[in-house]
Amino acid sequence: MAEFHPFKGIRYNSNKVNLTDVIAPPYDVVNAEDRKRLCEKSPYNAIRIELPDKTLPPEIDPYTQAAEEFFFWRKNEIIVRDDLPSFYIYRMTFAADSQVAKSSTTGIIGALGLDANAKDVLPHEQTMPKPKGDRLDLLRTAETNTSPIWTLSLAEGLAKFCRTITDNDSPVSSAKDEDGILHELWVVNDKARVDTIRDLVSSTPLIIADGHHRYETALHYQAERRQATQTTGSHPYDCLMAFVVELTDEELVVNAIHRLVAGLPADFNAISAFSADFDLTPAPESPTNLERQLVSQDSLGLITKAGNYFLKPHADLLQKDSTGLDSARLDLALERFPAHHLTYQHGAMNIDREIENGNAQLGILLRPATVSQIADTAHSFKRMPPKTTFFHPKPRTGLVFRSLED
Repeated sequence: MAEFHPFKGIRYNSNKVNLTDVIAPPYDVVNAEDRKRLCEKSPYNAIRIELPDKTLPPEIDPYTQAAEEFFFWRKNEIIVRDDLPSFYIYRMTFAADSQVAKSSTTGIIGALGLDANAKDVLPHEQTMPKPKGDRLDLLRTAETNTSPIWTLSLAEGLAKFCRTITDNDSPVSSAKDEDGILHELWVVNDKARVDTIRDLVSSTPLIIADGHHRYETALHYQAERRQATQTTGSHPYDCLMAFVVELTDEELVVNAIHRLVAGLPADFNAISAFSADFDLTPAPESPTNLERQLVSQDSLGLITKAGNYFLKPHADLLQKDSTGLDSARLDLALERFPAHHLTYQHGAMNIDREIENGNAQLGILLRPATVSQIADTAHSFKRMPPKTTFFHPKPRTGLVFRSLED
């Protein structure tokens, strides 16, 4: 089963910085303007390492610059390494959609063993190809896991065990992000608790929820280091920092990722094409109201400049699709379309805006995959179509770092 180990985390020194000023979203949801704003909050904001500055003069390598900055932070005790190998319980508390009460996602950050041939770390989606250069260059220079991948555990009782700690112990650090989400961290290093966590997480396979690309990059880096050093035994680069959450409705909020279609011929009749696989009925003009009614209507949603529609799948489409997923059903329907360009977007209003601005011809709203669908897919060792799930909220970078050099 998957190996999961405590490690000596590197954390911000609360005597030198305010944690709220230095945590950052994951690198892949930060644009240039976001990065600038985060850097202005603090000269020690984690985004300076997580997402190296690509606007530097050509003679300055951004990855070397980030590594040198991280080394400076360590030298000046802006960040400090823990004395003992630890697991880190991480809780995100937020206001869930259509709920008054606060909700939370709680899991454990640790070092996940890397094995290219392992069958105990499973991807849950087909992945879109990405170049490895960016994350690989950062690993090579900074020799640090700057942010954890997000994995889901099939082990029952993991969430309950986390609550025995979060309900009784105070967090060592906490901060609110710009969206009002509270991020809290607990350090766990006593032997009994460490053994319990290791046994629980290692008892079942893990599913990669977010971070497929970083996992593959870490495997590449591991192979590179092994070839260069020609050494045996265990090394820090044989693991990757991972956030492990129990796969249960109580711990997860799964949002949909919607689709935008562009590049269709001007004379193509999309309504007629969709009619081959769906019953189309008029839908609310408001994209938000349309999105809210998808589940009750048992339908997908279609947004066009001419009007909005519910798309209720025909029986033969349901029969062709064994997954029960809107993403898979839409993929089948789009096979009837001429060549087109498909992109992905969150939020019905964002989809509507792209249609109004003429950046896309069609917007298709999907229902979120359920936790049970994710679990069923994992148990059957299958993968969902690309961009099926969007887990909310996103873990912040900066709660803890993991060094690969010592």
